[in-house]
Amino acid sequence: MQTEVRVKKGEAIDRALRRLKKKLDKEGTLKELRNRRHYEKPSEIKRKEKQRRH
Repeated sequence: MQTEVRVKKGEAIDRALRRLKKKLDKEGTLKELRNRRHYEKPSEIKRKEKQRRH
C-alpha cells in the first residue's frame, strides 16, 4: 500500500509535507516502521507494555 498526497497548484511544499505526515500518522505507517527497525522478542514487548501501564 502506498500513501500519496498530491501537491495542489500554488501550494507550498511544506504544507504538502505536513499533510503527508498527518496522513502517515493516521494510518500508523511511521509507528510500524519504527517498530520494525529492530527486532524485539515477545518478552521484551510484554515488559515494555507492562511498564507503560504503571
